[in-house]
Formats: sequence, structure tokens, C-alpha cells
Amino acid sequence: MRFSFGLIMTAGALLTAAPSHAQTFDPRYPVCMHVYSGANGGGGEWYDCSFTSLPQCRATAFGRSAICDLNPYYPLNAAPPRFRHRQTG
Repeated sequence: MRFSFGLIMTAGALLTAAPSHAQTFDPRYPVCMHVYSGANGGGGEWYDCSFTSLPQCRATAFGRSAICDLNPYYPLNAAPPRFRHRQTG
């Protein structure tokens, strides 16, 4: 009896858990724009990580309630890809 009650409670807790959000930062671009639509806008807030420079992001954010930041997931010190040469012969 106790086991079935505990099982039902555990299943209920798992089914009512809040959904998790995916990562909002795209690691391919160094700059992200954080857009705020506020309570009256009804859209919440989101990140647009599709910018290659801060001036490009600022030009897009001009006139909007948005701010441009560096992407925390962009690999700044990543080594450049190494090319392998095939040996023929």
C-alpha cells in the first residue's frame, strides 16, 4: 500500500515538473542581442545570437528595448582547426 502511494506520488511529481529550456546561446556567433518585450509586449524576453560584431548587433538593436552582449559560449581561445595532408604514394 505504501509502495503504490509512493509510486503514484513520484509519477505525479515527474509529470508535473516544469519543462526545461534549451540553451539559448548559439556558440557559432560571438555576439548576442538580449531583447526585452516587457509586460505589455506579452512576448517575454529572448536572445538572438546571430551577430558577428558588436556594431552589427547595436545597429539592429537601435530603437528597440534590447542590449548587445558577448556570447558566453563562444570559444575565444579555441585553436584553429588543423588540416591534415594525405600522403599519397
